[in-house]
Amino acid sequence: MAKTSWRERNLKKQETVKKYAAVRAELKAKGDYLGLQKLPKNASPVRVVNRCKFSGRRRGYLRKYACSRLTFREAALAGLIPGVIKASW
Repeated sequence: MAKTSWRERNLKKQETVKKYAAVRAELKAKGDYLGLQKLPKNASPVRVVNRCKFSGRRRGYLRKYACSRLTFREAALAGLIPGVIKASW
């Protein structure tokens, strides 16, 4: 389980990205790179980290299911994800 401070920090970054999205797009279209540098660092979407919705883990993140590989495995074995079955051959 990730620390709650990491999760909250990531949510704060997401809010900042949304807040400055229009301004960033406008500055990029103009080619005003000095103006882009004056924006906050966390306004860049690159700084947002994909995190598991359940555990907050950032490594082993599966985009399709928005969770980590460990959480995905637990949920799949418990039958909580429709259409996912354990492979056997």
